[in-house]
This record gives sequence, structure tokens and C-alpha cells, in this order.
Amino acid sequence: MYYSQEQIDRANQTNMEDFLRSQGETLIRSGKEYRWKCHDSLTVRGNKWFRHSQSRGGYPVDFVMEFYGKSFPEAVQLLTGEAGAGKPDACPAPSPDFRLPLHNTTNTKAIKYLTEERKIDRGIVDTFVAAGDIYEDTHHNVVFVGRDSGTQGTPGIPRYAHCRGTADQFRQDVSGSDKACNFSYQGDSDQLFVFEAPIDMLSFICLYPKDWTKRSYLSLGGVAGKALTHFLSERPDIRRIFLCLDNDNAGNEGCTRLSSELPEDLTVLRLLPAMKDWNEVLQHREEIPNRKYIVETITLKEPAAEPPVPMIRMSEVQEVAVEWLWEPYLPFGKLTILQGNPGEGKTYFAMQLAAACTNRRTLPNMEPLEPFNVIYQTAEDGLGDTVKPRLLEAGADLDRVMVIDDGDKPLTLSDKRLERAIRENHARLLIIDPVQAFLGADVDMNRANEVRPIFRKLGEIAQETGCAIILIGHLNKAAGSQSTYRGLGSIDITAVVRSLLFIGKVKNDPTTRVLIQEKSSLAPPGKSLAFSLGDGNGFQWIGEYDMTADELLAGVEHTETKAEQAEKLILDLLADGKQMLSADIDKAAAQRGISARTVRTAKQSLGNKLISERSSTQWLLSLKA
Repeated sequence: MYYSQEQIDRANQTNMEDFLRSQGETLIRSGKEYRWKCHDSLTVRGNKWFRHSQSRGGYPVDFVMEFYGKSFPEAVQLLTGEAGAGKPDACPAPSPDFRLPLHNTTNTKAIKYLTEERKIDRGIVDTFVAAGDIYEDTHHNVVFVGRDSGTQGTPGIPRYAHCRGTADQFRQDVSGSDKACNFSYQGDSDQLFVFEAPIDMLSFICLYPKDWTKRSYLSLGGVAGKALTHFLSERPDIRRIFLCLDNDNAGNEGCTRLSSELPEDLTVLRLLPAMKDWNEVLQHREEIPNRKYIVETITLKEPAAEPPVPMIRMSEVQEVAVEWLWEPYLPFGKLTILQGNPGEGKTYFAMQLAAACTNRRTLPNMEPLEPFNVIYQTAEDGLGDTVKPRLLEAGADLDRVMVIDDGDKPLTLSDKRLERAIRENHARLLIIDPVQAFLGADVDMNRANEVRPIFRKLGEIAQETGCAIILIGHLNKAAGSQSTYRGLGSIDITAVVRSLLFIGKVKNDPTTRVLIQEKSSLAPPGKSLAFSLGDGNGFQWIGEYDMTADELLAGVEHTETKAEQAEKLILDLLADGKQMLSADIDKAAAQRGISARTVRTAKQSLGNKLISERSSTQWLLSLKA
């Protein structure tokens, strides 16, 4: 169990006469003292005891430990009747031999000594007194307390104490003190100032008081490095150390030795005081010319300069035009994701794309390209019964469509064979179907930190080889979510690609599938395109289709736009060889809530189907036969 210093002090203030009588002991009065009958050479008075046969004495806690055979915590509990608190595991118990000297009732003599004889500012002394790190003991010594680092939000436990006489030259570390936990002050900056003794430390703070609480200070209790090593182990953020030891041979040699023992990544400076030590400087500061309290700053150690962070100036970057496989849907040298529910046409579309890349049969609005090699890697469809028949149906050049043989070792997106296959076969299109099957067994696709490096590397391969990489994926079941959140796995997968495409069925027309571009980082998004599938005629492009990705995934039925309504109206009005004035068509459209501007757009769209003839001052429209 752990007892606070306040509890220990209370235990040591116990009246020895009262305590011994409460334990059933017999006492014999001897003047102002009482002699213990069991040990006639031992007397007690107030809270002190003395064993005359051994010329040794002390306070109640020592007495109980020695004569009742109790441990230190047991002695405190017996004297106070109080239970201790559980001790944090991170703070091992102090040495059983270490106990802080008893506090005097006031700190008057200690403060007077420090402020009047040592000339230390009263405000600085009060700061340490208030923290319990400086106090006056019952012998009127100044006690400087050193603590461990403690736990977050709580002060450290005293593990070291140094006594300094106020009326003589007495000075001594308290028995059992751990010199690793010496007198110190911890600030938040990365600077640490190191001294031989507490009074030197306080004197330096007086000489340089500006923002002193932001910095850290440490007394070594000499020139050994134990306290410094311990301090740095608990404060790895310290980067600059100022060795402020005395200006004498011991101090100079100590600085050299300490510097050699410190890590190479620290900056170590030696601050040489204008006199022997910092308290002497403080007491004679008015005599020092120009207040030059530090006569020399010597660099003892400096970490090797780190190479600068490589930077690229945008003024030096050469502009490169985006190369398109199919603008704006599929860029070369980038990643594209194609997502949709199973059985809605993703693989059929991929076959049409592969065919277009190998046989000059372009997709809608696609610029003709010289045929090139394609790698189609699938984990769901059989090569002989599904992939090859669909490629033949699409008219692909089968010599240009290849598959990486991963029969002996399953392929993953991190596999070096992907890049090698692209380079060795000069492939300009790689299709992965479905992407979820190629992540690898150890990768959780919902964890951004696991998928991000995989897709970053895949993007680098695409960039370096100029190959367009299409990742086909399934949708999750989160109905009602925005389209960008419907892909399986981390949103980082969607974020890293340059183009995001969806394919899905139209609710009221299941043979109609729509390709929609939801994300386009390199150009304005392309128009949604429809194709038919499953009606006996195979894959057939229909043309542009007015539907968003969110509508498609939500299963919203397609509704005609005003432009589509205007085109249908014009065709109906002019059906069966009818002629009609353009102005009358405008009036009929207005009655249906269609604006004149929309009608003009519809007329332009139907331009190759309409005949316009001048009739007096107006135009007469009819359909071509």
C-alpha cells in the first residue's frame, strides 16, 4: 500500500507516550522523559525516542519498524489507523530506507536563507515551496525534494531529498535517496538546463527569468549523469541540452564526459558562468559588465544536418495531357472502378470494351485506336464456358486478350506479376473482375490503412506503364446510401481512383442497363449511356439516358425529361405525313408546360428527321419520309 507524505508526517507526529501506553507498554517517568520498561536504555519524549545504549534515536515510524518488526506501510497504518491507497504499477515503491525529513511548522528560516543570504527571488522560491519541492525541516535545514515523473495529472512521488543547513555548511542527501530522481522543474519546451546543485539552478532562473516556466531544469547533485539519463528517458521530446556546471576543472570535465554519454541526435551546449558558479554570479551580478553572466557558449555536440525534404516546384513541372482510352470515362495510366450488382451487365460491358481495344470497333463517342493487348483477370467466370464465348460474341481479337495463369499461386493486387505481365506483353488495358477477389486473404478491405497502400501502388503501376486499369466491384447492401458509399470496402478505394462508373438495370425496363459516370477527376463527367441486354438480341447500345447514379441504385423509375417530352410531342404532331407551322408546335408545347427554349433544343436534336419549308413569313415543319 502507498501512503502520502502528509500521512507519513502525521504518523511521525504521534506522541510516543500515548502510543506506547495504547499498546499496553509500561513507562517510567524520568524527569521530562519516559523510560520504556522493556528497554530501560530507551526514553521517549513527545514524538521522539532515543536509545542511549546505542546513541541512536528517531521518530515513531522508525520505532515501530525496529521494535515491533513492522514494514514501513504497516508502521504508518498502526500509528495513524489509516489505510493507504493502491499504488500505480508504473511507479515502483521508493526505497524502504528513504523517508523525507519531518516538516517544520513554518518555512521562515529556509526562505530567509534562500532570499537574503543566497539572493534568490522570493517569487521563485515561493513557486517551489508551494509545489512541496522546497521546505524547512525540524532542524531548520532547507530540504530540496526530487520526484519521479508521476502519472498524468498527478505530481510525482518524492524519491530524493537533499538537506542544506541554514546556519552552517551542513549539506547531505537523505538516506535512501534515488539520485536518478533529483531536484528539477519540468516545462513544456524541448530545452533542458542542467546544474550541479539546486541553488545554482534557482540562481540561473533568477538571472534569466523570462518565460522560465516553459523550460526544464535539473540538478545533478554533483557531476554524475544518473539524473540526466533518467530525465531524458522520461522526456524523449528534449532536443537541446544546456550544461551549466561550475566554471572549474570538475565542472569542465563533467561537461565533456556528460556530452560524450548523450545520444548523437541531441544538441549539447556548455554555458560557462562568469564566476565559479551561478549563485556567485547572482550575488555579484551588479558588478558584471554588460550583464554578461555567460562568458562563453561552447557547442559540445550537434546532430548531423538532415538532408532537406525533396521538394518539387510547380514551375518546373511539365504539363502532360491526359491520354484517353474512352473520354471521359476511361483514362490511360489511371485507375477506374466499375461497380454494380451481380448479373447487371458489368462483365458484358467489360467484354465489349476488350473487343473495342482489339478490333477497332469503338464504343459510343470513342475515338478510334490502334488495336492493343488486354489482360482480363477474372475470378468468377470460367474462361472456356463464359469469357471466351462472350469475347467471340463481342468480336474481340482473341490473340490480343490474355489472362495471367495463377493456377499454382493465386494472384493478388500486390503481386509483382501484375506489373511484369503489363510490361512484358505491352498491355494497355488491365481488367480485374472482381477486385474483392484479388485483395488477398490477409487484407481487410474495410480498413483504410490496409487497402490504401495497395491501391497507391496499383496507381503507380498504371502511371508508370500507361496502362488503364479497371477494377470491377460489387455493391454493398446499404440501400439509401449515396452512390459513392455503395462500393464494398473502404471509401479510400473510391477516393484513389480517377473515374467511378456504375452499371445497373432500369427498374421499369429490366432489359435496359445504364452506364453512369459518378466521379470524373480529369474531365467533366460523361453522359449516362444505356445499352440493352437480355432481350435475345445480345448487347446493343441505345444511346444517352437521363438518370443519375443515386436514382439508378435506388431503383427509381425513369421519367421523361422536358426535352424528351418535346421531341415526342413533335414526332406525334407530325406523324402520318402531317405538316404544321413551327409556331403552332410551340403553342402546343406551351400548353403542356414545355418552354419555347426546350422546344427549340428538341427541334435541333431532331434536325436530321425534320423538313423545314418557308411559308410566307413562317416556317412549316414535316417529317422526312
